[in-house]
Amino acid sequence: MAHRFEIRNNKKGEFVSYFIYNSETIWWTEGYSSKAAAKNAIKSVLKNGPNAEVVDTTK
Repeated sequence: MAHRFEIRNNKKGEFVSYFIYNSETIWWTEGYSSKAAAKNAIKSVLKNGPNAEVVDTTK
């Protein structure tokens, strides 16, 4: 699969959600104290992402 979400632990032991595309990390979330919160971050992106506005701030 070319893309996936991963949940990893950071150095503080928090749970962080990552989006990986073609083996490259595209973005990641803040650290969460629970795995459930990290999963909720992924669910939020899947739910809200397809309809997200694209804002171009270049000049």
